[in-house]
Amino acid sequence: MTSIDMTTQSLRSRNSKGPKATRKETKGGGIGVDRFFTRSGVDVYDTCEWETRGAVIANERGDVVFEQKDVEMPKFWSQMATNVVVSKYFRGHLGTPERESSVRQLIGRVVRTITAWGREGGYFSTEADGDAFRDELAHILLYQMASFNSPVWFNVGIEAKPQCSACFIHSVKDTMDSILGLAKTEGMLFKFGSGTGSNLSSIRSSREFLAGGGTASGPVSFMRGYDSFAGVIKSGGKTRRAAKMVILNIDHPDVVDFIESKEKEEKKAWALIEAGYAGAFNAPGGAYASVQFQNANHSVRVTDEFMRSYEKDGQWQTRAVTDPERVMDTYKSRELMRKISESA
Repeated sequence: MTSIDMTTQSLRSRNSKGPKATRKETKGGGIGVDRFFTRSGVDVYDTCEWETRGAVIANERGDVVFEQKDVEMPKFWSQMATNVVVSKYFRGHLGTPERESSVRQLIGRVVRTITAWGREGGYFSTEADGDAFRDELAHILLYQMASFNSPVWFNVGIEAKPQCSACFIHSVKDTMDSILGLAKTEGMLFKFGSGTGSNLSSIRSSREFLAGGGTASGPVSFMRGYDSFAGVIKSGGKTRRAAKMVILNIDHPDVVDFIESKEKEEKKAWALIEAGYAGAFNAPGGAYASVQFQNANHSVRVTDEFMRSYEKDGQWQTRAVTDPERVMDTYKSRELMRKISESA
């Protein structure tokens, strides 16, 4: 993202006239980077105090689920920041020499890589401007003025062509090839730490027929498969689960099943907890590992027309995906809104 911002600024510099130009233009086409937080010749990492501490995360029973000892952290960083950064973003297997053990390494890995891209791409006017960019970015990250998203910390300096975007929105068609293709695409994005969102309203309902005979499974059934993949693929190969969102339109014939799907599974989890299964969300073999729809946010997409019907206490009709003129069900608009509220 930084390189894109720099390119935009460079173009502005070339195309601007008069006082609006904020960056010096050079014959080589690169840009100058002024120092604001840093000084040339002063190591950014020497501008704060450091200490060695441990990063420990425990579950609700007090059992340690993650621990890395002797990590080097800025003294002013909180223990919470330490636990999050060390457990989520330090790369390398625990207990091996390749494992990162200092915030210097983490920030340095990302900053050096991005700066190298800038140098190779000709973004900087001089070597000194590249050095200034490197130091300024390191200062901003070290002093927590800003932070990159998780995929940047996971992948930059590790992967040859790192995935750096956090969220992707996908469409899906009403074909088996597209439905299964979405599962593969989401799985690969989860692997490298990104999240996904999909509106499944294009998939025909569970009460509509297939072209070759028989009845369709419906989007809620396919959601079970998507949810299971999200549950087993850890984002960036770390402890964080995949981030996922699924959407269904308010006029889809399966909208009530969609609204109630997570609520019904939650009640199953409660019953399992009462029966003695562990209630922690990530507990192996626990209650929540045994039920569906625990890895995604479910959202109903409503229209202005539906909200006006709700205001007037009117009725609402769902329509077939394969034949939008065909009315499938008629509900009270406020009944649907009540179901959404109760399930939420």
